[in-house]
Amino acid sequence: MQTQEILTITIVLAALFAYMNNKLIKWPPTIGIMALSLISSILLATLGSRSILSDKAILLASSVDFQDILMNFMLSFMLFAGAIHIDAVKLKKERWPVLLLATLGILISTFLIGGAVWYLFRLFGQPIPFIYCLLFGSLISPTDPIAVLSILKQARIPESLELKISGESLFNDGVAVVIFITIAEAARPGAGDFSMIETGKLFLQEAAGGLAFGAILGYLGFWALRSVDDYKVEVLITLALVMGGYYLAGKLHISGPLAMAVAGIVTGNKSRKEGLSDISRDYLNKFWELIDEILNAVLFMFIGLEMLIIKINPGIFLIGMICIGICLLARWISVIFPVFLLRYKIRFEQNAVAMLTWGGLRGGLSVAMALSLSSAMHRDEFVLITYMVVVFSIIVQGLTIGKLAKKLQQKHA
Repeated sequence: MQTQEILTITIVLAALFAYMNNKLIKWPPTIGIMALSLISSILLATLGSRSILSDKAILLASSVDFQDILMNFMLSFMLFAGAIHIDAVKLKKERWPVLLLATLGILISTFLIGGAVWYLFRLFGQPIPFIYCLLFGSLISPTDPIAVLSILKQARIPESLELKISGESLFNDGVAVVIFITIAEAARPGAGDFSMIETGKLFLQEAAGGLAFGAILGYLGFWALRSVDDYKVEVLITLALVMGGYYLAGKLHISGPLAMAVAGIVTGNKSRKEGLSDISRDYLNKFWELIDEILNAVLFMFIGLEMLIIKINPGIFLIGMICIGICLLARWISVIFPVFLLRYKIRFEQNAVAMLTWGGLRGGLSVAMALSLSSAMHRDEFVLITYMVVVFSIIVQGLTIGKLAKKLQQKHA
């Protein structure tokens, strides 16, 4: 398929599913779009080669490099768009929970899932080296609660808890990518002499470099925005900041996702306080809200279409069902441990552990990282399991988190 054809079909399908969701099922947009895309994929797969439409859909799904388009393009925009609206003053009050959940929590989850999956494959007579199971643990651990934040607002949960969830997701995406890259480097063929010191250096280079570079980008963006008073130029400046900054981060071998998160927070907060007129601030906010909504619609539609090209293995499917429970248990432990450490320093909301656990949705980032694995890293097995965990997470957890929040609030009312 040519690029123009891919873009046209993608936007038309995303708009169609968004319209159907809005008129018929009225679920949160991203969840509804993914569900409709998934149902369409199942119907088309059932038709098989008997349908020209099915062939076209499979061609579209196979023509799009999901891993490349998300990791190298969409992720930068989505992280910046999410970060630019976060209030740094309020985030600072929640810095310790967010920091521990996004770092220690991710590490705990990575090792718990990696160890459990290693044992599970051995139990089923299909042993996989521990380093690859650990790699799976790192890619399935980051949370992506974008789809559930609107539900949480409707459930009227405390603003501090909402900020913990959004702040954690913003930074654990970047941290998880750094951990994934570090483990993947150690796991690649011929990396037998890759020492712990080199692993630590790579991690620090990616993480610390990304944070520092993001701060520099943020202040450069603020300076540029402050020096003009034309919303069209200001929107263009933020676009250049995201695209140019993410590209440069890749060339410098530092974390682009972390850089975008920090750049968005710095640019957004500094510009809100000083440097932007009311009309420029309004246009800038609406522009990035629109970008975020469009990209999320496309992203979740692609997650549904991926089913058309994922290889289904009955044995791995059963392991995947068990892995759903493993991921939920690991998420609960990775939440409760930081909460336990901070119990005397920070006051947590009632039901914080339950909400953080069930509200920690897995999303497109996990699928993209799984697709980036080589066949030697057991790509087919981990792609199917990742897909199952993500679909369960978004549809089942995403559609029940609001009811859970209300039920817990009523229980303690």
